[in-house]
Amino acid sequence: MNPTGRWLTRVILLCVVTGGGIVPAEAEAGDARLADLFSDYWETQMRAYPTWATYLGDHRYDALLTDYSSVAYAQRSEQTKVFLQRIEATPLEGLSPADSLNHMLFARMLRDDIEGEQFAGWLMPITQQGGPPSNFAELPTFHPMRSRNDVENYIARLREFPVLVEQVIANMREGMKRGLVPARVTMKAVLPQYDALMVRDPADHVFAGVIERLPETLSAPERDSLRTRILKAIRNDVIPSYRVLRTFIRDRYIRACRQEPGIWALPDGAERYAYLVRHYTTTDLTPEEIHEIGKLQLAGTKAQMRKITNAYAYTGRLSDFMQAMRDNPRYYYDNAQDLMTGFREICRAMDKKLPELFGRLPKQWYDLREIEAFRAPSAPAAYYYGAPDDGSRPGYFYVNTYRPETRPKYTMEALAYHEAVPGHHLQLTIQQELEGLPDFRRHGGFTSFIEGWGLYAELLPKEVGMYIDPISDLGRLTYEAWRSVRLIVDTGIHHFKWTREGTIAFFQENTALSDVNIVSEVDRYIAWPGQALAYKIGQLKILELRKEAERGLRDAFDLRDFHDVLLEEGALPLALLEVKMDRWLRAQIRATGGRRRR
Repeated sequence: MNPTGRWLTRVILLCVVTGGGIVPAEAEAGDARLADLFSDYWETQMRAYPTWATYLGDHRYDALLTDYSSVAYAQRSEQTKVFLQRIEATPLEGLSPADSLNHMLFARMLRDDIEGEQFAGWLMPITQQGGPPSNFAELPTFHPMRSRNDVENYIARLREFPVLVEQVIANMREGMKRGLVPARVTMKAVLPQYDALMVRDPADHVFAGVIERLPETLSAPERDSLRTRILKAIRNDVIPSYRVLRTFIRDRYIRACRQEPGIWALPDGAERYAYLVRHYTTTDLTPEEIHEIGKLQLAGTKAQMRKITNAYAYTGRLSDFMQAMRDNPRYYYDNAQDLMTGFREICRAMDKKLPELFGRLPKQWYDLREIEAFRAPSAPAAYYYGAPDDGSRPGYFYVNTYRPETRPKYTMEALAYHEAVPGHHLQLTIQQELEGLPDFRRHGGFTSFIEGWGLYAELLPKEVGMYIDPISDLGRLTYEAWRSVRLIVDTGIHHFKWTREGTIAFFQENTALSDVNIVSEVDRYIAWPGQALAYKIGQLKILELRKEAERGLRDAFDLRDFHDVLLEEGALPLALLEVKMDRWLRAQIRATGGRRRR
């Protein structure tokens, strides 16, 4: 976008956020039209993605699976275009400020979806990070088991799984014809995941775990019958389907996959990556600009790290100090139970500090879980799993306990703060609990805000007395460096044509992550181009907005108020977030006169 375009966008955003051009007499009719439109859209999403509906607590489609056929993708694409036509036919004039914002965000989301559809991502449906078949294995985690009907729905889904696999394989075959295939190294990592889902005894399968949750209200013969049918579906439908898929990947697909790690090697690689950069960062930054930002940020973080190592009278190379940390057994647990206990202690200590940082706290609770064994070897160190609307379970901070002797203690605080509180659980749950937001905003949002907040949340606990151990603070800074490195290596792999081996070496030189984590992270960026850029870009914007507020309000600055305002509209694109916080800051300055508190 040229400078004039940026200026015009800012003016439009300012009008939306401040309610410019409002005609109150027409607001009610406009709001009603939008409410119907948003409701229609959400209904199509729940029908199209029934397991997502179940995850969110909408149980109307609990017997169904998503249709992954090419025909279904085409139909959903046409639906998106119809919704865009409907929102574009609804004028902004006469809408309330809230619905003006909803209007703009809805249109932006649809346009982004339509732009992304041209790259036919469904023709590369599987990576070691996920995909329909491996995501399906999460079903036992959130499918309800409160009645016989719930169990019948579960069995129906198990029996429908072979159709899902057939559709996914058909899409992969079409991708092979078009030259749209993932990197070979990532597909090799998929095979062990499917191996773990092809157990000999169905009773040992992850899908059999629900048998322990069969409703107690059923008679013993009913429970026995349902148990038998679940195991039969696992034996006859689930396991054979994973075997068919694994065989296809091993014997046919891997040979067709590209050897180059970067998506620059795809026929439309440059255009695809440019889109993903815009999608994940919500900015106009180019890969070259982001690469340079990463270098600058990495240098600054290393300077902070050096201050800590100097306190230990260490004058050697920073990379050698980090290697010594990686190699020191005192910084690791030797079993999964102790690792989980350590994370729980960190989280519960942080829970007590939250009122010092926020006026509004989430109502929904969270808990900790271990990442499933079949997924763990190629999974990240942790991730967050949100709670449903119906309150039937908490949110989950999932921890990777695979090879605990490779999971350093000195990064545990930063990881817990990012994924749980004050990071993803706090931000996403507050967003979900916001009253008056349409569902597409309560359960959606922009990655640059969400992950930017998560990275900002790693630093925040330091202000309320956490990171007492300097080595843990150094661990936080290694995570900070890691996110700067992400800017460098993601653009390096997908734009500057870096090799996988060179990327791993760059990571080892510039972070204190264990080698297991480094390899997992590099392969994640190969499989998920652009997503890694969101963290640092979003965090830098939040830090910039906070600095401006502190400078403008001086002693009148209230951190709790700043955070509450920052989170009160959910996850926004960064340009809109900037306009929103600028408006708030100007209002606060007018109210306080910029005077210092006494």
